Parts: sequence; C-alpha cells; structure tokens
Amino acid sequence: MLVAACAALGWVHDTPLVPRHGGHPGGDPRIGQIFLACLIAAFALYLLGLFLLRRGGRVALVLALAAAIQLVPLGAPLLLSTDAWTYWSYARLDDPYRDTPSEDSVSAPHVGTAWLHETSVYGPAFSLASEPVGLTRSAGVAAWTWKLVAALSMLGCTFLAARLAVRRAFAAAFVGWNPLLAIHFAGGGHNDALMALLVLGALAAAATQRGRLAGVSWALAGLVKWVAFLFLPLRALEARATGRRVDHVAFAATLIVVAAVATVAYGLDWLHFLGPLARNANRETAYALPHRLGLPSLTGFVAFAAAYVWLLNEARRGRARLALCAGLLLLTTPYLISWYTAWAVPLAAVEEDRAARGLALGLSAYLLAQRIPV
Repeated sequence: MLVAACAALGWVHDTPLVPRHGGHPGGDPRIGQIFLACLIAAFALYLLGLFLLRRGGRVALVLALAAAIQLVPLGAPLLLSTDAWTYWSYARLDDPYRDTPSEDSVSAPHVGTAWLHETSVYGPAFSLASEPVGLTRSAGVAAWTWKLVAALSMLGCTFLAARLAVRRAFAAAFVGWNPLLAIHFAGGGHNDALMALLVLGALAAAATQRGRLAGVSWALAGLVKWVAFLFLPLRALEARATGRRVDHVAFAATLIVVAAVATVAYGLDWLHFLGPLARNANRETAYALPHRLGLPSLTGFVAFAAAYVWLLNEARRGRARLALCAGLLLLTTPYLISWYTAWAVPLAAVEEDRAARGLALGLSAYLLAQRIPV
C-alpha cells in the first residue's frame, strides 16, 4: 500500500520527513522525493477509486479500506510538522494564552521555531481538553496521543459522511480514502480533524432532530478552531428558510460553560487568543493563492468577503453551502497549509455540490507537495 510506504519512509535512516530541530530537519532529499512520488501515486488511485464508486458501492468494504488508509500512518513517527508538540507544550504551561512554549524546558526543544515565542491561537475548549497531555514528559507519548486523536477523528468523519450523504459509499471514500488526510492527521496529529468531526457531528445531530446535541457540537467546534463559526450564519439562514428547528439554548449554554471553566483555569487571558490569531492571519505561505498570484493579502480577504455575501444569499434561499464556503476560504486565505483541507473535504463529501467537491479535490491535489522536503 502506497500510504504504508509513505509511513515507512519516516523510519528510514537520515529521513528528512521527521520534524526535528524545531521543524527544520536535515536529511537526504531523495527520501522526500520518494515520499512525494508515493503520495502522488496514492492520490491518483484515490481519484480512480472515486470514479469507480460514482454510482455506488458496498459501504462496509469502503469503510474497511478507509480505516486501513487512515490508521496506517500511526505506525510512523510524527511526520512533516511539529504542531502536535506545540499542542503538548501549550498543555504543559500554566496559561497558554499568557505563557509561551519557550518557557517550558521539557517541550521547548521539540516545538517549531515559528511558535516558540507565541501564545496559543487555539480555542479554550481545545486548551482545556489538552491539559491531560501536558502531564507527560515524553515527546513520543505526546506525539502519538495527538496522532491517535486525529486519526480517530478522521475515521469518525468518514463514518458520519457515510451516514449523512445520499451516496454513502462515495462519501465515505471521499474522506476516508484521501491519502493527504491520512498523512497529515494520523501522521501529523493536527487538531483540524477534531474540529471537522464536531462540525459533521453537529450536522448529523440536526439531521436526526437532536437540536440540543447539534448546538453543543457547533459550540465546541468553534471553541476548538474559530473557522467553524463561519458556517453558523449559513446554517441559521438555511434553517429559517426551510423551517428547521434550531436549539440556541444548548449552543449558548455550552459557550457559557466553556468560557466559565476557561476563566477559572486561565483568568481572562483566554480572550487574548484573538491577538496571535490576527497576527497569524497576516502571515503568508508560498502555496497561498494570493501569494502565488503576487497579490496583497487584502485582496484575498476582500474576495472571500464578497463570496461570503453571495453564500449568505444562497443560504437565505434554503441552501447552506458549507463545503463551498470552506473551499473558497482556502482559496483566498494568505495562510494555506495542507491539513487545512480537512475544513473542506468532509463537508464536500456530504453535500451534493459538484463545485465544492471539485474545489476540495483540486486543493488536495495542489497541496500534495507542500511541507515535503524534496
């Protein structure tokens, strides 16, 4: 299996795939080239599989293969990113919204240099849930904990996609067979998978008339990563247009409870996460479309704002195009990273929206090479 080959390359002597030295490892670039070739080949097979499943297939077999693809990178060391160690470092601090990873001598050598002197950009629900991971002094234990959480979250997204979509087998394969997601979540341990799981959980709860559970899930998703809150106005307008009942009380109660617990744990410092988040929004990555086109970051923000107004109008007519919203955000953001595709791919799997699916697949293909040292 090609994903297994990618995972195995993480153990090869002199591999550049493991993020040592603050995320800037040395190593043999030929290993990175082989890794990329395997990943591209795996993605080509993924596209072929989706083509063959376009008219349906056996859901159980699709889910079994998805489990294999998404779990195999758990056998690799941490791949291509130090984010899992950054989560660990924040969990070890008394207050991740006031203190920085540089202040913890145990985790600081493992944290990426870009975040060593930065306070947390993550929501209070994620910070509170991370606290138990901070008890370990082992970088390996911390990395595999977040790798496992991310892998199981992605499997949860695959299962929920199969439940929510009209074409169940196709939707499960759309998420679960995507090798880019496998490499960056079971391999890299990013928390975007957890946010995506909570968003799909909210959609699944709403689909089965469990409004309170949906409200709780939406609140927690946004309190892990703010991007989930972008979807809420679209869902609210759709609900009003279609007459779907929404439980605002459960949503508000969850926000209040998490805010109260975070205030006890961190004081009011947790409100400061918007500061580093705003600074992060001003950064650029080489793969961001505005950067590639030589446009200022402001151009992307304006373009997304215009697109969002159009999406609000679509929702007002009864169609909340969440996957397209996520995809357009990724197209216009100045800070685009491979694992952000988890914002769009699971939603594109459950919505019958060809534009959103094409955009999600295109972004996945475009970002295959990012972060791979070749």
